[in-house]
Amino acid sequence: MSKTFKENNFEKILRGRKSIREYDETVKISKEEMEAILNDTVLAPSSVNMQSWRFIVVESDEAKAKLKPLIRFNTRQNDTSAAMILIFGDRKCYEFGEEIFERAVAEGKMPEEMKEKQLAEVIPYYKNLTRQQMNDIVKIDGSLAAMQLMLVARAYGYDTNPMGGFEADQLAEAFDLDPERYEPVLIVSIGKANEAGYSSIRLPISKVAAWK
Repeated sequence: MSKTFKENNFEKILRGRKSIREYDETVKISKEEMEAILNDTVLAPSSVNMQSWRFIVVESDEAKAKLKPLIRFNTRQNDTSAAMILIFGDRKCYEFGEEIFERAVAEGKMPEEMKEKQLAEVIPYYKNLTRQQMNDIVKIDGSLAAMQLMLVARAYGYDTNPMGGFEADQLAEAFDLDPERYEPVLIVSIGKANEAGYSSIRLPISKVAAWK
């Protein structure tokens, strides 16, 4: 699929994003276009480029019915969106480390000696982290991907809503993932807005930033 952004003005993408709770149910997103959106999403940064994010695109009626009892007060998004994108963090993302670094070398993005250094240092380090430490890493990675996804969706002409209200202890297993390995991070609904969305305010920078 040739990439055709419907919106290339970054200011409009940034300032036009709103959390949408009701979508046009007639608008669907093809697998081809969703893959293009996710390909742009994973350009987000991640800890030592381990890319710990994993996505489940929930779009079928059957899958949405399975998700519905697990999302508390977010059922309107589930019922009307083109898809609900479940973002998980892979606590064993380091298992892809060798593949990532070897491809980086093959594509001229990393020297061989750097690859060997990374494999010798980073992989053992990751393997020895506690579950909580890995959770912290994958939740940061997954949140960066979620924000990227929402901006990319705007460029493609779609709207989104990030959601943290779900049964985190049941989500992985409900979608055939090992809960010991995969940590739920966020759910992002995506589709074409059927409402204007709410305008919101932000605290002034003087209250949230400091110069030293």
